[in-house]
Amino acid sequence: MPEVIFNGPAGRLEGRYQPSKEKSAPIALILHPHPQFGGTMNNQIVYQLFYMFQKRGFTTLRFNFRGIGRSQGEFDHGAGELSDAASALDWVQSLHPDSKTCWVAGYSFGAWIGMQLLMRRPEIEGFMSIAPQPNTYDFSFLAPCPSSGLIINGEADKVAPEKDVNGLVEKLKTQKGILITHRTVANANHFFNGQVETLMGECEDYLDRRLNGELVPEPAAKRIR
Repeated sequence: MPEVIFNGPAGRLEGRYQPSKEKSAPIALILHPHPQFGGTMNNQIVYQLFYMFQKRGFTTLRFNFRGIGRSQGEFDHGAGELSDAASALDWVQSLHPDSKTCWVAGYSFGAWIGMQLLMRRPEIEGFMSIAPQPNTYDFSFLAPCPSSGLIINGEADKVAPEKDVNGLVEKLKTQKGILITHRTVANANHFFNGQVETLMGECEDYLDRRLNGELVPEPAAKRIR
C-alpha cells in the first residue's frame, strides 16, 4: 500500500492509502486511538479495519494525526485532530471525484473524532465506532446522528465501561430514520487483547450486511387519516 504525505491544517500528514480500481468506489477513512497513549495508524485494529474495507473494494486511507510518526504539528485535544480527519477526507475526495459516498471507522479516541466528522460530512453513509468512550468524551453533538452505523465494545472494558456505552447506544436508538447496531465482545477489554479476530468478525459481518442492502432503518410510520 502506498505511503502518502498530504497537507493538513498544522503541516504535513503521513498516511497509507489504497485506491480502488473502480473510479466511483466508496471511500473508507480509518482513525487511530489516542495519540498520547501510543495510538498510531499502525495499531493492529486500525490496520485490520483498513484491510477489511480494502478487500471489499473501497478506496481506503489511514493516517497519523498531527505529531505522530511523520505527521507535523502537536496534539490538540481533539479539535485539531478533527480538522486533520476533515483534511484527510478532502485529500482522498480530490483524487476520487466520482466517489459519492464514504464510511468512517474509528477506534477509541478515533471513534470520537469519527463521530464528529460524521456530523460535518453528509456524504458519510456509514460508521463504525469501536470502543467509544462516552464516559470520557462528550457525544452530545450527535443530535441527531445523521447515519446508521455499528457501535462495538468489550464486555470487560474498564476504560469505557459497558454501562456508559449502553447509555450512548440507547440515546441514539431513539432517533428515527437511522439504525444503530450494537455488538458486545464477551470478556474483551479496551484493547481487545486476544479478541481482535472476534472483533473483526463482527465488523466484517456488519459491513457485508450493509453492502448487501440489509440493516435498513424502518421507514417512519405513515399517519392514518
